[in-house]
Amino acid sequence: MKKILLLLILPVVSVFAQQTDFEQVVEAEQKAAFNLQNFTNNENTGNYDMTHVVLNFTVDPNVQFVSGTISTTYIAKENMQTITFELNDALSVSSVTQNGSFLSFTQNNNDELVITLPAVQQQGTEATVTVNYSGAPSFIQDSFVASQHAGTPILWTLSEPYGAKEWWPCKQDLNDKIDEGIDVYITAPSQYVSVSNGVEQSQTNNSNGTTTTHFTHNYPIPAYLIAIAVTNYNIYTQQAGTAPNTFPVVNYLYPENEADIIPLLDQTPAIMSFFEEVFEQYPFSNEKYGHAQWSAGGGMEHTTVSFMGSFGREIVAHELAHQWFGDKITCGSWKDIWLNEGFATYLSGLVVEDQDGDFEFRSWRAGKISNIVSQPDGSVYLTDNDTLDESRIFNTRLTYNKGAMVLHMLRYKIGDAAFFQGLKNYLADDALAYAYAKTPQLQQHLEETSGMDLQEFFNDWVYNQGYPTYNITVVNNGFGNVLVTINQTQSDPSVSFFEMPVSLRFASANGNIYETIVDNTFNGQQFTISLPFSDYSEVLVNYNFDIICAENTVTLGTDSTLLNGVTLYPNPALQAINLAVPQGMVIQHALFYNELGQKVLETNNETSWDISQWASGSYIARIKTGTGTKDIKFVKQ
Repeated sequence: MKKILLLLILPVVSVFAQQTDFEQVVEAEQKAAFNLQNFTNNENTGNYDMTHVVLNFTVDPNVQFVSGTISTTYIAKENMQTITFELNDALSVSSVTQNGSFLSFTQNNNDELVITLPAVQQQGTEATVTVNYSGAPSFIQDSFVASQHAGTPILWTLSEPYGAKEWWPCKQDLNDKIDEGIDVYITAPSQYVSVSNGVEQSQTNNSNGTTTTHFTHNYPIPAYLIAIAVTNYNIYTQQAGTAPNTFPVVNYLYPENEADIIPLLDQTPAIMSFFEEVFEQYPFSNEKYGHAQWSAGGGMEHTTVSFMGSFGREIVAHELAHQWFGDKITCGSWKDIWLNEGFATYLSGLVVEDQDGDFEFRSWRAGKISNIVSQPDGSVYLTDNDTLDESRIFNTRLTYNKGAMVLHMLRYKIGDAAFFQGLKNYLADDALAYAYAKTPQLQQHLEETSGMDLQEFFNDWVYNQGYPTYNITVVNNGFGNVLVTINQTQSDPSVSFFEMPVSLRFASANGNIYETIVDNTFNGQQFTISLPFSDYSEVLVNYNFDIICAENTVTLGTDSTLLNGVTLYPNPALQAINLAVPQGMVIQHALFYNELGQKVLETNNETSWDISQWASGSYIARIKTGTGTKDIKFVKQ
């Protein structure tokens, strides 16, 4: 009679280090989403499709100010008398023209620029309007920032998800990319280097102390992925890709720490090659990839040039992964943001698997699960209300970590061959490539390659909330057979039962190991398993951390009453924690772990511990007795 409670958090320092690096990614990607209470999808911009945009900016990184001329070519989706762009009211439009003629317009104090066309434009026809404007974008929004690095001015932009209108007149919904790409002209003081999407075409000295740099990007792109940066960059260029399809990796670096960053950048071509091997050729191989330093933390995956505050492997891999998942195929609504962020997070985990091996990837998954189960609720898919809250759109626990682990569970459920082929087909789908996708379209591709109906999986793990806790009983039936009974409870009532293949690992004291997977589809389900040995002393469930689950209990034998009597008190505790044990039970060992899976204390036969100096939070005590092992969760106040 023995209980063994599987601890979900592995005590590995590498998980903690990756999480610190990773949190910077999330911070950067949510900065421009500040203060979204009044955002709604703008139906007034829905009557036209953008085909090409020419953006002319005059800026100085010393000054929080922009002057711009934006020429938007579009096709009317219906007969239209007016065209509307989103533009913050703090920016002032001086004129609007079409074919050289001035048009009337209004800025309606609702962050809209409404232009009256000279005549009704017929459905299906193409036209171009040019807007001249200027102003000081708000510091609060963090979408257009003039700051400094080492005393040198720098200007950078960040528009995800709704920040583009803070610095140029645009259409920023998630159903219309600029189909034929963009041309960007940046006029800035000549001592600085300018950066934008696509390939640099030219630099023109204007003989007035300024230089105009022209970039062209010839792929479809949404407004939030367009970006500029200006400062005293040094340029470090690498080569990547698989011959004959090679392309430059152009890195724009601060002179003061270029030497420290270059060794970190040298990992980029290998990560690029890995992604090309597993998925497909880099989606923008006709142009470039690259990085540009900025004064924000973390990174942001602007198409062909990620803006970076640091260059750890997880950030480099995450932002590069977005070029496929987020930039080539973009989530079709902010409710589907996990199709961007869950994928980029999981691909950074695949780099751990590829470069460090299975054990480190297992530890990586353990860290993600630990974070996910720190709260009982939350879905990967967002509600309409969720899309108004930047902290929910870019929620570390749900959008990034749970999204990544849902992808891993799909891989675990349908197998590597079907999973990776399904993703290749998803990326190659003509209806999705360089366009938008929603969750059902990913599901369809994975169902086609696996031959499985995945609706139940997506309902449970994507659209609804929570995770299971497994309670498993193992009874030796003799003749080398064991009877395994699996029950589960759910952390949130939105799911009645999580159907998943469940892995079991039997181990004996002399080192024998047997591993198997059973398909758990209902509570109380029983499986008879033939073992090659009968002296097993430990059974672990979800031993490879393939499933999001919490505090799983395995009972060996039929009598668990003694271990049921092992408790910690008081709970919560402030000064000390004490162990209550049944009479006659011998305490052999105690281990204490914090929420990050780090060991904070190890003792032998003590039953009382001083925790007055510990940080407040949740902890798990693993108590080993002569009868068995039990893990107990408690809270330090």
